[in-house]
Amino acid sequence: MEPIVKHTGTIATMDRVNVDTDQIIPKQFLKRVERSGFGQFLFFDWRFLKDGSPNPDFELNQPHTKGATILVAAHNFGCGSSREHAPWALQDYGFKIIIAPSFADIFYNNCVKNGMLPIRLDEKKVNQLLASGANQAVEITVDLEAQKITGEGFEASFEIDPYWKEMLLNGWDEIGRTLTYEDKIKEYEQKIG
Repeated sequence: MEPIVKHTGTIATMDRVNVDTDQIIPKQFLKRVERSGFGQFLFFDWRFLKDGSPNPDFELNQPHTKGATILVAAHNFGCGSSREHAPWALQDYGFKIIIAPSFADIFYNNCVKNGMLPIRLDEKKVNQLLASGANQAVEITVDLEAQKITGEGFEASFEIDPYWKEMLLNGWDEIGRTLTYEDKIKEYEQKIG
C-alpha cells in the first residue's frame, strides 16, 4: 500500500446522510474476485441514468469534481452491510481520503485496512467544506503526521488512533505490520525448533 503522510487534492462533496455500502457499490458488481476494477461501478445507481449515460445532477459528475482525491460526506457514511468492496470502489475511483462527521465502524476499519484515510471531523468544519466545494473546485491539504487539514480559509485538526496512524504513515497492511517483527519471529522459531 502507498503511505499517506501529506496529501493535497481537490474535494468532491456529497451532502447526503446515511450513504450505505449498497449505494457505494451495488450488489450486482460484487462478483469480481480481485480488488481492482470497482471504481467504474462506484455510486452506479446515482451516477448513471437508466440508459447508462451520466446523471448530470449527481455530485461526482460535476466538472469541478473531476480528479478529486478527497471525498467530503455527511453523517454515517458507509453504513449498511460490511462489504469490503465499498472502500475498494472508492479507492479504485481515485479517493485517498474521506472526511465526514461520522462513519459506520466496520466501513471505517475497512478503509484504514485498505490504505485509505477516513477522517472524523467536527460537523461545523465538514459543513464548511461541503458548502465551499459544492459548486467549485476546492483544494485542501491533509497532513496525517500533524493531524491537520488546511486550505484557503480553512483549518482543522483531527484525531486518529495511533495504531492506524502508524499503519497509514508507513503504507502497511496488517501483514506488513507483522513483518516488521520478522527478526523476532525468526528468533522465536529457532528457539522452539
